[in-house]
Amino acid sequence: MAKDKDTGEKVVATNRKARHDYEILDTYEAGMVLSGTEVKSLREGKASLVDGFAIFYRDELYLENVYIPEYLNGSWTNHAARRRRKLLLHRQELTKISRKIMESGFSIVPLRLYFKGGRAKVEIGIGRGKKDYDKRQSLREQQDNREALRVMRDRNRGVRD
Repeated sequence: MAKDKDTGEKVVATNRKARHDYEILDTYEAGMVLSGTEVKSLREGKASLVDGFAIFYRDELYLENVYIPEYLNGSWTNHAARRRRKLLLHRQELTKISRKIMESGFSIVPLRLYFKGGRAKVEIGIGRGKKDYDKRQSLREQQDNREALRVMRDRNRGVRD
């Protein structure tokens, strides 16, 4: 687990694929309702957000398909690895998210899973799915930026030497 020195956050898992597959418009920080063995498993740094998504049931938001493996030292009290987990957000945030999701093409995807102040948090993002040509365009932009930085770095090294 990586610890960010500025904010005191210990990142457990990130969903890098989400930023590639979705154009993230808004992000929210949400708490999660977890069992004891899930927290212990997360503290060991084990989780996967790759197939995860969030969905509304009635007026509450739940995180689905996020993989938190069973705790090895757990007994009969162990949790199911891909169970539905309730997300804790303010009522205003929930209504804002639900209105945005009602528009076509928007999804709620988990971006990061981390500990902040000893509590497990998940960063969710509202995103619109990218088409293949959008993905190629964003990859091309990243390559161009990297190449420009490389040229500038090499030019600056030539001045110093």
